[in-house]
Amino acid sequence: MTAPLRLIVGLGNPGPRYEQTRHNAGFWFVDLLAERERGRFAMEAKFQGELARIVLAGDELRLLKPQTFMNLSGQSAGAVARFFKLAPEQVLVAHDELDLLPGTARLKRGGGHGGHNGLRDLIRHIGADFWRLRIGIGHPGHRDQVTDYVLTRAPAAEDTLIRESLADAAAAVEKMLAQGAERAMHQLHSRGVQARPYRKPEATDP
Repeated sequence: MTAPLRLIVGLGNPGPRYEQTRHNAGFWFVDLLAERERGRFAMEAKFQGELARIVLAGDELRLLKPQTFMNLSGQSAGAVARFFKLAPEQVLVAHDELDLLPGTARLKRGGGHGGHNGLRDLIRHIGADFWRLRIGIGHPGHRDQVTDYVLTRAPAAEDTLIRESLADAAAAVEKMLAQGAERAMHQLHSRGVQARPYRKPEATDP
């Protein structure tokens, strides 16, 4: 990394209706980190999101759950990044990923939005060069089914796989802070099931 990681943004939709849906996997990840490191989320109106502070691998990090709904996630994350004067490479965004199977998580830096509207808005507000934690949720098989798929809860077996991948991802982020991104990616990418063998170019995300 050219600059230390300082902010982890979990993507999701606020409210009990969406709490257990696949689209909230990013929220689940930052909730896991907060629980483990005794962070406490509090609503920050000026950031349009819930913010927590933790120490991980000796580094102070802020965790953010935008409360703007998915399509406007960049408004919240951008406000935090500007306030704390963060470069894009100091931000990691955890989000659900249709093109990875449940049980898989991957780290990467930069790239496009891949049809994910949360990422699209983040790119609009902070640029594209942020880190991404891609949390596999699988694909329903056709683009017309995507909206219902991401906004419903996964079957128990798949939900368990997704939750297990979050624990692997948390360990990788800690290694990223302590030993660098290359070692973290090697650790994470060598665990769990393989990435989806193909990508549906027509897949879109609400």
